[in-house]
Amino acid sequence: MSIIKVLEVMSNSTKSWEDAAQNAVAHAAKSLHNIRSVWVQDQSAIVNNNKITEYRVTVKLSFEIDLTENS
Repeated sequence: MSIIKVLEVMSNSTKSWEDAAQNAVAHAAKSLHNIRSVWVQDQSAIVNNNKITEYRVTVKLSFEIDLTENS
């Protein structure tokens, strides 16, 4: 049996929303294992001088909990 947990993460990028989502996965992967999916829940951007300067996302990452049985 697998147990899947969902974690909400906020991330940003100066390139794109896709890059912001990738940054969220890459950063979370440093401490989480078995990431299975990412759902972009929300997108926003910062605008300066009529140009987007920062893309922001709120994502939900699902990952499998490792249930190692002790013998």
